[in-house]
Amino acid sequence: MRLALTHANVIDCMDPAPIMDCTVLLEDGFIVGINRNGNPGDEWGHLINLDGAYLLPGLWDVHIHPEYVANPTPTVAQQTARFGEELSEGLTEAGVTSVRCGGAAHFMDVAWREAFAEGPVPGPRVFACGNFLTTTGGHFLTSGHARECDGPFSFVRAIREMIKNGVDHVKLNLSGGVMGPFWDRTTNTFLLPEELEAAFALCHQREYKVMAHATNPNAVKSALRLGAHSIEHGYVMDEECLQLFLERDAWYVPTLGITHLTPSQAASDREYRYVERRALAPDLVRRAEAAVDSHRTWFRQALRSGVKMAMGSDVFPLRESALLEIGLWVKDGATPWEVLQAATTNAAQLCGRGDDLGTIEPGRLADLIAVDGNPLDDIENLGNLLLVIKEGKVVSDRRSPSPTRPG
Repeated sequence: MRLALTHANVIDCMDPAPIMDCTVLLEDGFIVGINRNGNPGDEWGHLINLDGAYLLPGLWDVHIHPEYVANPTPTVAQQTARFGEELSEGLTEAGVTSVRCGGAAHFMDVAWREAFAEGPVPGPRVFACGNFLTTTGGHFLTSGHARECDGPFSFVRAIREMIKNGVDHVKLNLSGGVMGPFWDRTTNTFLLPEELEAAFALCHQREYKVMAHATNPNAVKSALRLGAHSIEHGYVMDEECLQLFLERDAWYVPTLGITHLTPSQAASDREYRYVERRALAPDLVRRAEAAVDSHRTWFRQALRSGVKMAMGSDVFPLRESALLEIGLWVKDGATPWEVLQAATTNAAQLCGRGDDLGTIEPGRLADLIAVDGNPLDDIENLGNLLLVIKEGKVVSDRRSPSPTRPG
């Protein structure tokens, strides 16, 4: 199938200068050309005139979960169905074409990865991990996505079961967090050294990357020294943490929304709507706000130090979470260009797909979004979504008055 996107202003996420008024040629799911000299001719058949809209690679969110267990507790079937619906809405309503999961009960992330890859239901590309692994009395047990392990062999067995069930990476929760009971604190590291060493040794032996939840300097440094591929959160770090990131060539996924999205901090209409619906308990609001200054400081330090960073939200629903997190990056000092790279090319590289996704150039898979307005001028323009294309197929078209027009 051939498709030509005409009169597009292309932000390719390689060069911050947009390529103005060009035609992007797609064939059999791939980008095959960027034509700066007008329309491609009748032989391309299907043309979509973007009328000066800005064309970008599809967005990524590299830290997501299904919704947490509610009361009354949903059945496995209900929770799995809701997760699939949320993922599909993230693609069609926010342009999130790829996601990396940070913990999901019952391997529902593996199931939806296969369903979206093989079936007609539109959904993002999913990188799955199954349960996140922590200790008894570990982090966020109330989420429903945790598996409690105690002792080296317990972690080894759990990792082998994750691998047997088809995960793409392994998620280890080394420390506490903001969202938990009184004993689940960011300052506490949960795993014993021998548990950590066994878990990392097996992941390296089986060539599985470790996604490490680490929220204090000791946890961050332990994970980096043992070879973590990415560190999630990093609410409190130190200079040695940043040096280890650079030495070990590891990724940092800051998930600013966990500490920043509280009623007193909301500043945009999108944030106000979100925090009102989220309705965090007062204790969790206090914990988030107690951590926010340190979180912001180390996010900025990592950005300035050249640590590799990618965008992950750790909040839901997906149709809002990526845009919220992207806005928070800019609010905390990232430029629109830096956060666009974090949500596209950097995220693709983190997930091992930097060779065929994350930029607009010939030979790449055609995961694309078009928005009304230049996000490099105002990052909020990412919310003005017009068109979503995944692997060369239009999955959402919000343009007016008609989906296809002469080029």
